[in-house]
Amino acid sequence: MRIICCGNPERGDDGAGALVAGGLRDAGVEAEIRSGEALDLIEAWSGADHVVVVDSVETGAPLGTLWRWDGRKASFPSDQSASTHGLGVAAAIRLARVLGRLPERLQVYGIEGRRFEPGTEVSPEVRLAVEQVVRQIGAAYRLSLRSWSGCPSFDDSATSI
Repeated sequence: MRIICCGNPERGDDGAGALVAGGLRDAGVEAEIRSGEALDLIEAWSGADHVVVVDSVETGAPLGTLWRWDGRKASFPSDQSASTHGLGVAAAIRLARVLGRLPERLQVYGIEGRRFEPGTEVSPEVRLAVEQVVRQIGAAYRLSLRSWSGCPSFDDSATSI
């Protein structure tokens, strides 16, 4: 399982991915921090069968809402409102589909943010969601070490958890 956490810790809630990576690393789970740019993500998951991506999102849901998508099945908006990056996770998935470069399993966690200005702090609601994501991915990672079938499966649509 390759875990890729996206975002910029210097831009408020956009730092959620970096906080998730830090929490996972503290628990002994390998996690990469990436900018979230589309081409970088496609390269980062290249050769991996099972990938988990974590990023901040802005969908209009309440601050701190945690979303999970099956990245192989979900439809993501074609505009940029779903990511804090110019060509982010959704664009990476769309492009990787066209290029035939999606991993066998692609799970996407989105943490609903609001404050993305440089120099702002991560919202308390986002910090709580980060803790949830660390627990969920950490548990899935430990299960995946024992059996691929132990990993949680996700449905076709976004679900708030």
